[in-house]
Amino acid sequence: MLDPAAYAAYKRRLRRLLAAYVAGVLLFVALMAWAEQKGLSRFWLGPIFLFLSIMVYAAIGIYGRTTDPQEYYVAGRRIPAVYNGMAAAADWMSAASFISMAGGLYLQGFAGTEGQAGGLAYVLGWTGGFCLVALLIAPHLRRLNLYTVPDYFSVRFGGRWPRVIAALAAALCSFTYVIAQIYGIGLIASRLTGVQFEIGILLGLGGVLLCSFLGGMRAITWTQVAQYVILLLAFFIPVSWLAYKQLGNPVAPVVYGMQLQKISQLERKLADDPAEKQVAAIFLQRARAYEERLHDVPAALAHERAAAKERIRQLKVQGADSALIVQANRELAALPKDVPAAREHWLRAMHESYERANPLGGLPAHSQAFAGDPDGSARDQEAFNTSRLNFLALMFCLMAGTAGLPHLLTRYYTTPSVAEARSSVAWTLFFIALVYLSAPALAALVKFEVMNNLVGSSFDSLPAWIAQWGKVDPSLISIADVNGDRILQWGEIRLGADIVMLATPELGGLPYVISGLVAAGGLAAALSTADGLLLTISNAIVRDVYWHEVDQQLTGERRVILSKFALLAVALVAAVLASFKPGEILPLVTASFSLAASGLVPVMVLGIGWKGATRPGAVAGMLTGLGVAVYYMLANAVSVRAFLGLEPDHALWFGIQPLAAGVFGFPAGFAAAVLVSMAGRVRRPARAVQVS
Repeated sequence: MLDPAAYAAYKRRLRRLLAAYVAGVLLFVALMAWAEQKGLSRFWLGPIFLFLSIMVYAAIGIYGRTTDPQEYYVAGRRIPAVYNGMAAAADWMSAASFISMAGGLYLQGFAGTEGQAGGLAYVLGWTGGFCLVALLIAPHLRRLNLYTVPDYFSVRFGGRWPRVIAALAAALCSFTYVIAQIYGIGLIASRLTGVQFEIGILLGLGGVLLCSFLGGMRAITWTQVAQYVILLLAFFIPVSWLAYKQLGNPVAPVVYGMQLQKISQLERKLADDPAEKQVAAIFLQRARAYEERLHDVPAALAHERAAAKERIRQLKVQGADSALIVQANRELAALPKDVPAAREHWLRAMHESYERANPLGGLPAHSQAFAGDPDGSARDQEAFNTSRLNFLALMFCLMAGTAGLPHLLTRYYTTPSVAEARSSVAWTLFFIALVYLSAPALAALVKFEVMNNLVGSSFDSLPAWIAQWGKVDPSLISIADVNGDRILQWGEIRLGADIVMLATPELGGLPYVISGLVAAGGLAAALSTADGLLLTISNAIVRDVYWHEVDQQLTGERRVILSKFALLAVALVAAVLASFKPGEILPLVTASFSLAASGLVPVMVLGIGWKGATRPGAVAGMLTGLGVAVYYMLANAVSVRAFLGLEPDHALWFGIQPLAAGVFGFPAGFAAAVLVSMAGRVRRPARAVQVS
């Protein structure tokens, strides 16, 4: 037990340190703004923000270094509720929340379409999940004085397999999650410094390892508190600036509703624009051409190759300029290498072209509800029902997944008591709400800025940031003069969800120092979550599998050392995979929530609320839930279907998108655990396992 007087003095010291840190951050931003006005080049501003923020986090990590198991795994169980709430909020508000959520709202609207669930599902699902954590999960787990989430499955059900399967499930969903964070780190680091994306990943990864490798949970906790301050300022300043610029009031969540009506008016105006209709017709023509190729992929690929070779031959015969011949050779080399690659490439291109052929009509405005019309034609009714199902399915997956994410639940092992754990969840909700209430406002304000100021610009006078972000990753932003009029149309702009927040300062004409601050905030969000995820994976591998199943004589200090090296190895593997740019941040993160909701939550909830749950039932429930979710995701993955030579059409159940696979995995796992437990008839009492 902590001495009350010493604990009170400890909290007073923490308040003074936090106040000094916040003042230092504000002073640094003001100093950088002054330096920019005095002529400091952007070439220096970006790297200064990157390296100084990483050095601050590294200093905290070095200061918090430890080899004590209690400190490394649970920070000595003495983190006050308010600071643990800040750390959990930073841990939670990953690159998906900070970088991609506003982009999801921007691209999908509030309720989305048939193929996209809508950005509001993320806000409601993630927030609702914390209510489950506060009321059901966190206090119960904290009461057991555990170290990891797989510890709970061992304590509650006994035996080896519940722990091993839980550890593997925790590692799987955490690894999917951490790839997205490292990808976000690479984006930001490469944009700030101008280095290649892969080098940017390595720069950011150094900050991750310095924070988590040396001090474990103790260092990560205080690093995350520092990171929360950065990301809060980085989110508030640009959204408040945009709100003041457009509406004369910096309180964006209160006033942004006035822009929704203007956005609807602009959408109607653009929908009637002849130039926009021309662009849409071109994309529709492209989509149908790709669809025609997909009818006979081998023949179409052979025809494309023959045509490309013939063009090169004709250019050489005509004595064309060497640059044209080089370009023709590049086009030949860019063709898909084989039939599966061609099918995958053309299928993606077809879907994208169909989507861009209807850039306004297919996407509901922020103020509208679901796509389609419940009182319209049969097609409209189907679209309405499918979009509603996807919205509810995704919201359920995010809510249930929140209650089972291991890196989040272990944050509440660090408080001194059960009451502090419950209070810490409340503080987490408060700190998250500060950002989440502003995310819809940012999406609306940015959309108005693009429609009102960027659309209609001449291609000869486009802002430089468009080309600069396109060099970092072409999937972030793509602009092409499709109809050849040298005027930018709405349909000619393709923004990825990951660019909306990061480019907000440049889009709104803010000083570059704010761009540096936003990038530092995104880096803080990605680093804070990556720290917790890597620690979770390494602990699952070393503590929950290796120690219990391979070498039970391993001392506490050696466990900590092995966990550090496992963390390093996992980080390097994740960095290699992230360098291939496997997808946008939001889909990768959503997949990890579905995996957690399917593999961990059903059995965890049954173990807490039903004494009849047995060890065989737990094993069956975890394997079934995880198996169903993984199967549904892979069966509907374009690359997997192309590799197996399957038809490109998705095998969707009830029209539910694969990222919401948890809506099938959760009930399947729950039912399997209940049925096997009841079929066993023998009620084994929970066997307590020593946790040390």
